[in-house]
Amino acid sequence: MLSVERINTFYEDAQVLFDVSLEIRAGEVVALLGRNGAGKTTTIRSIMGLTPPRAGRVIFKDENLAGLPPYTIANRGVGFVPDNRRIFPTLTVKQNLEIARKGGRKSTDGWTLDRIYQHFPKLKEIQERKGEVLSGGEQQMLTIARTLMGNPDLVLLDEPTEGLAP
Repeated sequence: MLSVERINTFYEDAQVLFDVSLEIRAGEVVALLGRNGAGKTTTIRSIMGLTPPRAGRVIFKDENLAGLPPYTIANRGVGFVPDNRRIFPTLTVKQNLEIARKGGRKSTDGWTLDRIYQHFPKLKEIQERKGEVLSGGEQQMLTIARTLMGNPDLVLLDEPTEGLAP
């Protein structure tokens, strides 16, 4: 499904990733583990086209994603849950989800608002609350749900437990 082949990624002149490769098959759950600064976030950003690699290839479902903008990569079926959540603070939970659905990939058997609420009943309870008043855990739930509303084939989560209580 996803093949990352010897990518090298830089921030300006500083090289951060050196020949990183990984393979993810359909149905697999894969975790990147490492200390702070090891390149986990940069690897995800490189896959999503947010910090494109200068060398190497990112192949998703037999298509090279190199040079594609992030929105095109998302439209190809790669969902991204960022570590900083990036919800719309002045919109309600429901509005955040509806916006994601409008921009997402269309699917007859994909994620709907009802299906999201079945998996995340707390979001249904708080659907009229604005994003700015949500707790860290509620924001993270919303961020994951928002990504699922785009009906991705692959979901990349960056620091999914960041800011959550144990």
